[in-house]
Amino acid sequence: MSLIEHRGERPVVPESAYVAPSAVLCGRVILGERARILHGAVLTAEDGEIRTGADVVVMEHALVRGRARNPITIGDAVLIGPHAHVNGAILEDGVFVATGASLFPGSVAGAGSELRINSVLHVGSTLPPGTVVPIGWIAAGNPAELFSPDRHEELWAVQRELDFPGTVYGVPRGTPMREIMARQTAFYGAHRDDRPI
Repeated sequence: MSLIEHRGERPVVPESAYVAPSAVLCGRVILGERARILHGAVLTAEDGEIRTGADVVVMEHALVRGRARNPITIGDAVLIGPHAHVNGAILEDGVFVATGASLFPGSVAGAGSELRINSVLHVGSTLPPGTVVPIGWIAAGNPAELFSPDRHEELWAVQRELDFPGTVYGVPRGTPMREIMARQTAFYGAHRDDRPI
């Protein structure tokens, strides 16, 4: 396992947890009892925190990213599938995140909800408890409405108001990529000072 101190913060791994030799925990990542972090998974607390409950499994090659404005909270008995992307979200108890599903900053997956293969929970969106997002569908809004991939225009009407660029990058819509990337490279430049533990 690769434990990395980032911005002066270190991961916390209880005795009952398992972190695979090829997994990475970076920064303030606090695992709950019996957490299982499998091969190739990356949990990186950029300038915030990632905190899991008990009996959580993060499967191969999943990415879990916490930020100051959107720390990660994962409840008890949560499964995050292979190649999933969880960025600045809250996952309540008993959530199932399937292979390739994505949750974006400020989103909340209610208790017992399911995000099936390659589904998306958009920024600032709340999935009510027990809701199932079908394979490849997008959930957006508060409460989240479910959109099939062919309903792009209807989705955009909801998505536009969720302010993806403001939530994720802290910039207004229409900001040139050159400016966004200058900010991003400066932010992620903090990793140059990381220290393996």
